[in-house]
Amino acid sequence: MDRDCISSLPDEILGRILSSVPTKTAASTSVLSKRWRNLLSLVDSLSFDELNEEKEEEEDAMSSSHAFRDFVKKTFALLSNSPIKKVSLSHLPFYYSDNCRVYHWIYTAMNRGLLELHLHAYAYVLLKRELLTSNTLVKLTLSGEYYLEVNRVYFPVLKSLSLLFLEISYSDYHQLLDGCPVLEELFIADDDHSNPPCCGAIVKSESIKRLVVFIDLPDSQEDHDSMLLDTPSLVYLDYTSYVFEEHDVVRLDLLVEARLDIRLWESTSDYEEEEEEEEEEEEEEEEEEEEEEEDDDDDDDDDDDDEPNMPIFGDVTKLVAGITNITTLYLSADSLETLHFCCESMPVFNNLHNLSIESDKEQGWQVMPILLMSCPSLHTFVIKGLVHRETNKCGDACACIPGKHKEEEEVCCLLTCQVKVLEISDYIGSSQELKQMRHFLGKLKCLESVKVSVDADDDENNDKSELLRDNLLNLPRISSNCNIQFL
Repeated sequence: MDRDCISSLPDEILGRILSSVPTKTAASTSVLSKRWRNLLSLVDSLSFDELNEEKEEEEDAMSSSHAFRDFVKKTFALLSNSPIKKVSLSHLPFYYSDNCRVYHWIYTAMNRGLLELHLHAYAYVLLKRELLTSNTLVKLTLSGEYYLEVNRVYFPVLKSLSLLFLEISYSDYHQLLDGCPVLEELFIADDDHSNPPCCGAIVKSESIKRLVVFIDLPDSQEDHDSMLLDTPSLVYLDYTSYVFEEHDVVRLDLLVEARLDIRLWESTSDYEEEEEEEEEEEEEEEEEEEEEEEDDDDDDDDDDDDEPNMPIFGDVTKLVAGITNITTLYLSADSLETLHFCCESMPVFNNLHNLSIESDKEQGWQVMPILLMSCPSLHTFVIKGLVHRETNKCGDACACIPGKHKEEEEVCCLLTCQVKVLEISDYIGSSQELKQMRHFLGKLKCLESVKVSVDADDDENNDKSELLRDNLLNLPRISSNCNIQFL
């Protein structure tokens, strides 16, 4: 005979279990037995999603909306004066009166000592200023079609704020941040609307320690004129965006970790061809000077009518210079390309111990030589994917174009690199990858540990991975202390 072990648990434990599932699911347990009939009153976390419930009921939108409102109303009535710690509400208002009901639900929760509030609107909702004041709220999320009436904001204990896909003016956004004097975490997302970037473009706060920004507005280059971070307490930065015409940061001395995914607005293939042509011309001129075969009459080229490419849009020089105190840096494949084309000079990262990069077959490693030479204390180098676009500008950081750095062997950026741990993921063992691994193992003098992630999900892949392992283990290593591990 099966034993109902869950029903024998204490009320406090059952209340926690029911608080961790959608409130409609928690309410449905009341029909299980007498033991469960009144347990919903022990729930202190409520989660309502109108659209999900509409799909489950398979009713017309209007009837489903009425049923949703009735259910929320009855739930709050059932909880009576019980404390409420967390409310998650995703709703689709049909009439202005629906907004009034939402106001009442939020007021009710706030009067019960609410700690977390997560609101998502599937259609336009005005949030009145009375809802932007709470002496207990520590975590707030606003997303979707909310419009804020920010005349007075005060969240004296709010620690975490998420503003996701909101259309909000800068003045309202500024007042909102000013009303959160002890805010430590700020999460911002701008996407899928025609307005210029606001929340993610300018962040000014004395208290924020952790900042995550995601901006994806590919049709508004003209609005990406300037970006500013003024966050003296910041220790963690995760920034994703198309490049701004100017990135500026001030007072980031406490920053420890940065993750940058900054994309260019245009393809760089034409610019790379132009750079390669300039290099070839310089080499030809040097050869002519050495051979003393200059001929002024033959200097005219057929390319006089070719117009040079316009400068790449964007400048991240100040941003890079402002994060030199970090110990951990992550760069996407887009960021590597942006640093090459949009950073006038590379500062020295004296404290950087951990560097992670991501590669892409469409983007090059042009910035890698100068970046590695600018990290004198680098300990761990993590690479997701070794395959990248082959260019003459990758320098001696890679081996994709044979012979391009033989003459500069004595100043190879890898020979002077202090990396002790090299981690490679997404390794499939192509000829380009094996060549790159040979280059790393033959140049990194201080290597102690190499960790390579090789997939082996089935027998065929298992046989292949054995071959990949053998190929890597047989490569010569300049460091006698280097051990290779497979993950």
